[in-house]
Amino acid sequence: MQFSPNNGDFTFVSSTEAEEFSGTISAPDIKLNMGSDSGKDPYATTFLRQRGYGWLLEVEEDDSEESKPLLEELDIDLKDIYYKIRCVLMPMPSLGYNRQVVRDNPDFWGPLAVVLLFSMISIYGQFRVVSWIITIWIFGSLTIFLLARVLGGEVSYGQVLGVIGYSLLPLIVIVPLLLVIGGFEVVSTLIKLFGVFWAAYSAASLLAGDEFKTKKPLLIYPIFLLYIYFLSLYTGV
Repeated sequence: MQFSPNNGDFTFVSSTEAEEFSGTISAPDIKLNMGSDSGKDPYATTFLRQRGYGWLLEVEEDDSEESKPLLEELDIDLKDIYYKIRCVLMPMPSLGYNRQVVRDNPDFWGPLAVVLLFSMISIYGQFRVVSWIITIWIFGSLTIFLLARVLGGEVSYGQVLGVIGYSLLPLIVIVPLLLVIGGFEVVSTLIKLFGVFWAAYSAASLLAGDEFKTKKPLLIYPIFLLYIYFLSLYTGV
């Protein structure tokens, strides 16, 4: 019995005709995107990069190097600070110190430490006045800087700030002497004047260079007044 297909749904092929058909079925090439970066960026990444926000996608690489010491991170060189302290306390050229390093290689932490030390010994534990002395240091140095620039000096504010701060050391040195001989008014006054001249000479010899020529007194005088005011803070503000 032979059945004919209905509506073209089936087609019966004899065994002899089936032998003529042969072939293979190839599987489709399917790739799974598992988050690798081999293809194009995802839409969100592309969108951010096109808008200029690609930096949000950057990941910092771990630094394999050892962490630097804290003093190096803060740019604090204790040997350099100690050398500058000696240059200020011994300003005589005959001693052979390269005093220009205080001006030409300014730093911040050394002068700040000197100003804080002077604040501590000046206010007898009244810590609320420390900010006032630091303010005088900053704005007093700014005044000297502006005056030096007007007079034709080639100095930066950082250089003036460092020199003025380091030059407070002579006033710190005379404090123990004032505590010992405070009862002798004449001797105490002479020591105070000596300390002020010492500090003013240390600062002026570094800031009032040869470029000022005959204008040096115009810069030395306000420096001298600034250290007189600093010394007046010794008894309190």
